Amino acid sequence: MTKQEQDRVLIFDTTLRDGEQSPGATMTHAEKLEIASLLDDMGVDIIEAGFPIASEGDFAAVSEIAKQTQNAVICGLARAQFGDIDRCWEAVKHAKRPRIHTFIGTSPLHRAIPNLDMDQMAERIHETVTHARNLCDNVQWSPMDATRTELDYLYRVVEIAIKAGATTINIPDTVGYTAPRESADLIRKLIENVPGADEVIFATHCHNDLGMATANSLAAVEAGARQIECTINGLGERAGNTALEEVVMALKVRNDIMPYRTGIDSTKIMNISRRVSAVSGFLVQPNKAIVGKNAFAHESGIHQDGMLKNAETFEIMRPEDVGLTETNIVMGKHSGRAALRSKLEDLGFTLGDNQLKDVFVRFKELADRKKEIYEDDLIALMRTTTDPEEDRIKLVSMHVVCGTEGPNQARMTLEVEGKEHKTEQTGDGPVDAAFNCVKAIVPHNARLQLYQVHAVTEGTDAQATVSVRMEEDGRIVTGQSADTDTVVASVRAYIHALNRLLVRRAKGGTDKREVSYKDVG
Repeated sequence: MTKQEQDRVLIFDTTLRDGEQSPGATMTHAEKLEIASLLDDMGVDIIEAGFPIASEGDFAAVSEIAKQTQNAVICGLARAQFGDIDRCWEAVKHAKRPRIHTFIGTSPLHRAIPNLDMDQMAERIHETVTHARNLCDNVQWSPMDATRTELDYLYRVVEIAIKAGATTINIPDTVGYTAPRESADLIRKLIENVPGADEVIFATHCHNDLGMATANSLAAVEAGARQIECTINGLGERAGNTALEEVVMALKVRNDIMPYRTGIDSTKIMNISRRVSAVSGFLVQPNKAIVGKNAFAHESGIHQDGMLKNAETFEIMRPEDVGLTETNIVMGKHSGRAALRSKLEDLGFTLGDNQLKDVFVRFKELADRKKEIYEDDLIALMRTTTDPEEDRIKLVSMHVVCGTEGPNQARMTLEVEGKEHKTEQTGDGPVDAAFNCVKAIVPHNARLQLYQVHAVTEGTDAQATVSVRMEEDGRIVTGQSADTDTVVASVRAYIHALNRLLVRRAKGGTDKREVSYKDVG
């Protein structure tokens, strides 16, 4: 059987909807558009761009993504309510290939939320799917918490949705409860027992609460599902979703036992993984499959010896298959702009002339402090690139005194809206003292939810990448920065988050969704 003769598995990416539900993973409008463009370019079949009824920001993002996307189907989420569905259609109708995705919780626990009995819920499903189909000829329906729904009732409501016009039936394991054998059995039974099942595509949507999301998704495919719902890096609420890179590479590497094909260009995986990590503020764990820093690293002497003799001894896929370049030590202080642009393009970053000028200045500053600049250093450098709109506060200078005796002190000058302000504060450690300086100059009530420091490379001159997450009145913002001085990186990340908070304040919006997914009554 040739690759073209194999069954096609559609990749439905929900990074911008389900992935963004991770606490603190909120992306800006520009970042959502960028990620959508990268998803479209890598060959994702369906992009779930958001939940249009949730907020004005979600609606605007879905609408703009629908207008700009060239190839992928653009999907919006809607509860089983006419208002939600109408709002969803208003957002996605601009797409070349729009889709409405409507859902309702069908398990006993979820039926109790809107206080609907089985017959009332069945009627609601019929009415809302019919309404969606009257607006759009591409309708997806999901029985939320399907894996904990009574099987006979699941048969009944899936049949209703198909008869009402749904073209894709998605079976969600909403709480990551099921196991691979159950996942396969459920899909198989639905296909065998529901009238009209042969006329629609069955999809699988798995959460990773028990660490089985990828296995459950692949088991569902073997049983007849032909759409996998997933996210970049497995981003998602709680323990996350099925990771796109894992299912795509599993189907590619083990095509001998799973003879299915996708339309994904796997060489673009690393670039979008890095970008999603940067904009979401969620770092990828080093031992993460496919995209982790250690995924292609070998330290054991036996492994290294085998790799030198034959890479296939300990690597089941090539680094270049997922977009990793072969060389790592790349540049120094004598490197020019053309070399920097070329290397950044190899890493997946395309820069305009003005962007390159800004990055080149910061690259030279880094090269003066660090003898060898690695790819990870350049990636960290790109993560610190900020939107001009988010540049109201700037660090001008800072001096920190710390040690085992006496209070830790920080003296700081910030430029706020073009004017310089100075202060001196103490704190429980140099970072706390520095943060107190920022707060003294720019008062706020935001709570620091997360402060993380990671070394980018090895050595005492390594850059530190700092991630900060702050929350104020429902607004959640993240900031990132990198520097060879950990305290400087910390302050710049803090200021980055604070700048984003000021933008949110000015716009008067929050990152809280204005409606609840469970509010289906």
